Amino acid sequence: MPKLMINKRSYSVKGILFDKDGTLLDFISLWGYWSESLYRNYSSKVLAVATDGVIDPISDLWGTVHDAAGHMSDYSRNGPLAMGSIGDLLAILAWQGYRLGIPWSESMRFARDSKRLADEEMEQVRPTYPLPGVIDFLKQCHDQGIPMGIVTADETAEAEKHLQWLGIRQFFKVIVGNDLVKQGKPFPEMLNKACLELGLAPNQVALIGDTNSDMQMGNSAGAAVTIGLMINDASESSECWLKDANVLVSSYAELHLEESTDEG
Repeated sequence: MPKLMINKRSYSVKGILFDKDGTLLDFISLWGYWSESLYRNYSSKVLAVATDGVIDPISDLWGTVHDAAGHMSDYSRNGPLAMGSIGDLLAILAWQGYRLGIPWSESMRFARDSKRLADEEMEQVRPTYPLPGVIDFLKQCHDQGIPMGIVTADETAEAEKHLQWLGIRQFFKVIVGNDLVKQGKPFPEMLNKACLELGLAPNQVALIGDTNSDMQMGNSAGAAVTIGLMINDASESSECWLKDANVLVSSYAELHLEESTDEG
């Protein structure tokens, strides 16, 4: 069985689980486009009804950073967009309409309709790009017989779609989205479910992610190693937003598989 090598340190694992956004694919390209579209559509619906109202900036709502043109350039790794579920994000938006006097049910309907429009816009653009080194690492794991899975705060169907857009769906034996568990990250249920479907124990898998909720999930489940990925520069220091990682890496070049010399 190959060993996972991380900066010359060896880990015995039989499987690898990945977060999706910010771990396999570029977070800003995908969720920057989607969040700006959702916010724009929701704002127009709410302000058509609450004409005297003001909606908080998207940066305050979801923990995003924007450039002079208003496009997302960075995000808080501890913020709602990075760590929250789709339901969390819609609830944050719906609160904006509710505080302006719109009934909660109507404000939530606006949020859901706006999500549908954002999803349709994203379907046309498909702004998914793999992070540097991802494809080569996935091929290496696949070629050496390491089963892989996805554990994501996204909905399972959406995760399936994004992986198809990237052309990497075939590498993963299991995908567990937030909709398949009662308690999402940082609770261990998602990782435990993925391990069960892979036929492995949690202490036989490595977990790779880009948020501390990933690390907390892996640690609480007893993963063999939790690997914090820091490919993109962040507004917070890595010590802050990945403080529970067992190992920190800045690129997939720091990860590789090595044939085990153990016999028997």
